[in-house]
Amino acid sequence: MKQSWFTIEENKPLTSSVYRMVLSGDTSAITASGQFVNIKLDGFFLRRPISVCDYNDSTLTILYKVVGKGTEKMATLLPADKLDILTGLGNGYDTAKSGNTPVLIGGGVGVPPMFRLAKNLVAEGKSPIVVLGFQTAAEVFYKEEFEALGVDVHIATADGSVGVKGFVTDVVKSLSAYTYFYTCGPEPMLRALSDCTTTSGQLSFEERMGCGFGACMGCSCKTKYGNKRICKDGPVLEKEEIIW
Repeated sequence: MKQSWFTIEENKPLTSSVYRMVLSGDTSAITASGQFVNIKLDGFFLRRPISVCDYNDSTLTILYKVVGKGTEKMATLLPADKLDILTGLGNGYDTAKSGNTPVLIGGGVGVPPMFRLAKNLVAEGKSPIVVLGFQTAAEVFYKEEFEALGVDVHIATADGSVGVKGFVTDVVKSLSAYTYFYTCGPEPMLRALSDCTTTSGQLSFEERMGCGFGACMGCSCKTKYGNKRICKDGPVLEKEEIIW
């Protein structure tokens, strides 16, 4: 974990509620896709945990959805504004277990970490399949960015306005073969995927956090190996260890 000041380079809406923020700063503590950052906002006691979408040596990209006062505040920030950010939080996805054709499944705000994971897998010579789930066509984001990586992208919408009508599980059940799965999204989606997938996999949990680095025990969950803290021991857990 590292505390640093970042400067906002871009903060633009992708949909009516989802924004992309690009920041410049020290990203050296970020070591894997699936990690998150914790952002301090003026006027708010708790930091806001946001998953990492992408990064390089000097920039960090996050995608966030406006759902409360904190993210409403984030949406008003402008280029050149500075933010106090904790980076390198949580564990990330282990790509060594992927096999050649893993499936990556993101639901809503669980989509962002799938992007960097897809980039890493492609760089390793793998051929990932990407499944993205949204409520409607108006909520779809980052489809073109995934396609630009050269990966096979499937979209599911609950109302059928684009792609497969239904949920990400409907798409996954239709896939002929995959070697492993990675996912991030709301807990009901994660549980449904754990039940319907035919391989092992890694699941990243979205959880309300207090401190974000394991001190307060506010985000603990039960596993076969005892209680684990989503912020410190997660957010990525393996399918076989989860007690639903």
